[in-house]
Amino acid sequence: MKIIETKNLTKKFTPSLCSKCWRTLQGLFRAPSLKLWSVSDKNKTFLDKGAGFTAVDNISFQVEEGEIFGFLGPNGAGKTTTISMLCTLLKPSSGEAYVNGYNVVSEEAKVRQSIGIIFQDPSLDERLTAWENLKFHSLIYGIRKELIGARAQEVLNLIGLSEWRNEIVRKFSGGMKRRLEIARGLLHYPKVLFLDEPTLGLDPQTRRHIWDYIHELREKKKITIFLTTHYLDEAENCDRIAVIDFGQIIALDTPQGLRKLLPEDAIFLKTVNDEKAKIEIEEKYKVTVNFNNGGIFFSIKNGEEFIPELLKNLSLTVKSVNLKRPTLDDIFLKLTGREIREEKIKKDDWFRGILRSHSRR
Repeated sequence: MKIIETKNLTKKFTPSLCSKCWRTLQGLFRAPSLKLWSVSDKNKTFLDKGAGFTAVDNISFQVEEGEIFGFLGPNGAGKTTTISMLCTLLKPSSGEAYVNGYNVVSEEAKVRQSIGIIFQDPSLDERLTAWENLKFHSLIYGIRKELIGARAQEVLNLIGLSEWRNEIVRKFSGGMKRRLEIARGLLHYPKVLFLDEPTLGLDPQTRRHIWDYIHELREKKKITIFLTTHYLDEAENCDRIAVIDFGQIIALDTPQGLRKLLPEDAIFLKTVNDEKAKIEIEEKYKVTVNFNNGGIFFSIKNGEEFIPELLKNLSLTVKSVNLKRPTLDDIFLKLTGREIREEKIKKDDWFRGILRSHSRR
C-alpha cells in the first residue's frame, strides 16, 4: 500500500519581501531563478504571486506503508519544504500530494490525524517534566482523558525514558530530548512519522541510539518513517533514498541500487616499489593507477575477487592492500559533481524563520 504519493509537487518564491530580505534569500540560494525543491507538481507559492524562483520543482515519488524512506540532500536542497507540504504546514502552488490516502490540501485535518512530526528545531517545553509535556500534547491531539496516562507511559517505555518521566526536560541531554520528541509524535498512533533531521547536532553514539529506537518503532508499530538528512551514513538505514538537490530529485533507489551507479571498487596498495607496481598493474590490467598517501590506488570491478588474483600475479612484494567500496558520499559526488555541502547554520535559521512565518498565514 502506498502511504504517501506525490505528483508534480512544486513550491515557488516570489520577491514580495523587503528588498534586503529578498537579496539575502537570493544570496542564500545563489540565483533568483534557482530551483530548490520539488515533489510531484506541488508548485508552492511561499510569498505573493509574481516572478521569483522555484523552491520545490515538480517532483513525484511514492512511499510504501512500513517503509523507512529518506530524503538525502544538503542544507537548502528542499527537504524541509517537502515535509512542510506533506504535513499541511505549507500549501503547494501546484501538483498533488496524498498522505494515508488523504489530499494534503482538501483533507488537511485527516492528514494531520494520520501523521506525527518531529521538527528539526527543538519544540519541547523545557520547564515542564517529560510526563507533563506528553500530557499537554495528548490534550492537543484530542486523546480522551482516560487514555492519556496509558498512552504516555507506553511511549515512554518504547523510547526508554520511563525512569525520567518526572524530571524537568531542561536537565535532559540532547539525545534524551530527541527521544522525548519522538515519543510525543507517537501519542496518537500515527500512520506516518515525519522526522526532519532527527539526529542533527547529536554526537555519533547518540545518533546510533536514536536509530536503534527508529528501527524498533518500525518493527513494533509497523509505522512508516519519512525522514530528511544530510548525513550520508545515516541514509544507509533507509529502505529507499531520494537524493534531492536544488529542488529536484536526481536519484531514487535503495542504498544498494544507488551504489550500482559506481560499479567499481577502489584498491589501495603499498608495495616495496610503488613506481614499478604502477607500471606493471597498468600494463597487465589496463587501468589507470595513481599515487596516494605513500601508496598507489586504482578502480576496478569486483574488487574483492580481484585482490587474490593481483597478489598472485604481481611480481613485487605487497606490504598492504585495502578495498574501498563506493559510499553514498561518492554517489552524491558523481550525481552532482561536488561533495554534499554544508551551509552556515545562521543562514538556515534565518530561512526556517521565513518558512514558519508564511506557514502561519
